[in-house]
Amino acid sequence: MNRMVGFALMAVFFVLIDFYVWQAIKIVMRSASVSTQRIIGFGFWGFTVFSVLSVVAIFTYMPVSAPVKASFRTFLMAGIFIIYISKIFSVLIMLIDDLIRFGKWIVNYFQGDSGIAQVSTENVNTVKEGISRSEFLAKTALAVGGLHAGGMAWGILSGAHDYRVRNVTLRLKNLPKQFDGMKIAQLSDIHSGSFFNKTAVKGGVEMLMKEKPDMFFFTGDLVNNIAPEVKDYIDIFSKIKAPLGTFSTLGNHDYGDYTQWESPQKKVQNLQDLMNAHKTMGWDLLMDEHRAVKVDGESIGILGIQNWGAGGFSKHGILEKAHQNTQDLPVKLLLSHDPSHWRAQVVSPKYKDIDVAFAGHTHGMQYGVELGNFKWSPVQLRYKEWAGLYEEGDQKLYVNRGFGYIGYPGRLGILPEITIFELKVG
Repeated sequence: MNRMVGFALMAVFFVLIDFYVWQAIKIVMRSASVSTQRIIGFGFWGFTVFSVLSVVAIFTYMPVSAPVKASFRTFLMAGIFIIYISKIFSVLIMLIDDLIRFGKWIVNYFQGDSGIAQVSTENVNTVKEGISRSEFLAKTALAVGGLHAGGMAWGILSGAHDYRVRNVTLRLKNLPKQFDGMKIAQLSDIHSGSFFNKTAVKGGVEMLMKEKPDMFFFTGDLVNNIAPEVKDYIDIFSKIKAPLGTFSTLGNHDYGDYTQWESPQKKVQNLQDLMNAHKTMGWDLLMDEHRAVKVDGESIGILGIQNWGAGGFSKHGILEKAHQNTQDLPVKLLLSHDPSHWRAQVVSPKYKDIDVAFAGHTHGMQYGVELGNFKWSPVQLRYKEWAGLYEEGDQKLYVNRGFGYIGYPGRLGILPEITIFELKVG
């Protein structure tokens, strides 16, 4: 019943958006022949019906546990998503015209007939002088929507694998001098089930290895839903090596919570298979535990917890368990997938000795703007810490923008990231 209600609401949403956009199309094609208008109308509303039926079919007959259909499902949903998000931009432009009309109606209501006559005269003059305001806004709305759709399409073709190496210096006052200058590479949110270009993924891993990191961190979401998604990429990610260790942890998508299972045992086995994939790649998966990394007699601690996220996300991780028996380690670095965990638990008197937390999860929503020091994404409406380095007192958090993608198979403005940290005494 809940699914049917959801489908019904989705259909209403699609129809309302398209009804609004259709008004703009009708204004623009007023000079076209009747037959042309009918063809355009049939195609326009036909796509609405196709979109509704496609979404219903995807969530009813193409479950995410069927990996053979993953690419088709991803690109079909992405196409629908891109078009309707772009239509929303068109609707926002059209609202300007409606607000103007509404304002004039209010004025006319209080001015009486003379006000109506005045407004009518203005409309006539506008038509005589050239394009009317309504036609201008209709064309502008359609152009803005079209440009946005084109930009998101470009984000698939170009942005999905446009990996960027970001260099970050971490100054830690208790860092043993033996670790000064040490390099750590971080990846997060691989989402191997979304990949469609294995050669590009291999190139990203090669970019990372050219940096010759001393340690490697992976902060969760190896897959979208099921362990077999990573099978074809194990040979690529197993090439990531680091002399002082390759450490990893789990993200919310790794537990198989977003698909239906034949039995609880199948879900448990899926998680075990995923954990085995980490082991096969040579990654030391930290399940609420820590490791001491030693160089020339001095050690620092690497802590890793299972996913812990604020809001509706799963809270599997137990930080207290990972933190136990680390009191003799002068520096502690924490791998925790969800950045909301940092503010919820890490930044507290109990864990003030955790120097840096490394997270991912947000992807920067794969959509936004980054120009110099300025960055913006809709994801910041939910997450205070969503991309880059954050500090509170002596504690730091770094949120990686993610290596892969999910849902929208591309990136617009917020590009995939390989982070290289240099530890410095300071």
